[in-house]
Amino acid sequence: MTARTLHFYFDYLSPYAYFSWRALQPLCQRYQLQLIPHPVVFGKLLDHWGQLGPAEVVPKKAALYRYCYRYAALNGFEFNPPHCHPFNPLPALRLSLAEVSGDKQTALISAIFDAGWSQGADLSCVETLGKLAHNTGLGSATVLDSITRQDTKDLLHRETEQAIAQGVFGVPTFMIDDELFWGHDQLAHIELYLQGKDPLDPDKVDRMLNRARGIDRKAVRDSQ
Repeated sequence: MTARTLHFYFDYLSPYAYFSWRALQPLCQRYQLQLIPHPVVFGKLLDHWGQLGPAEVVPKKAALYRYCYRYAALNGFEFNPPHCHPFNPLPALRLSLAEVSGDKQTALISAIFDAGWSQGADLSCVETLGKLAHNTGLGSATVLDSITRQDTKDLLHRETEQAIAQGVFGVPTFMIDDELFWGHDQLAHIELYLQGKDPLDPDKVDRMLNRARGIDRKAVRDSQ
């Protein structure tokens, strides 16, 4: 019997992606899922769909951090975010590609997430990434050289474009079968889906999506 697959789309910029990653491997073990991580460029998703990131909206960024500190305290782990946020995630994302990290991909992603969001490491620092790669059994000099090559840059670009083509608009995003789940708070819904207990009625969703728009934001702004 072929194992079902869970695709996980993430960017290290998101603490919610870190929280989800901590829970994903036990979940995949419980339901015998093959976990396939997809590093993607969150900024490119935002640009494509015309959104702002949480860190770009001042009160939203503050609310995000309040949630994160509460969540970590309630779940018994340290939340110590990177010194600068947002930071440049591209070196870490390239390093995390399956074509670069190979069979160490899962261990490396865990190490990078933990270093950034529980130990306050600068995930844009190539030297830091080299140490993490070395500690997970990768030849740091080799992999650090690979993330500067154009073919590696192209791989990350392709991962991001393929995610957009799948309808991915934010991180973390999870894909099982053809069902997309977005956000850390979807883990309980994912379990219901895997148990065959999903309460969702797709027809109701389709009817809602086909309703006519009553007004647009621009029209409201222009009428003030």
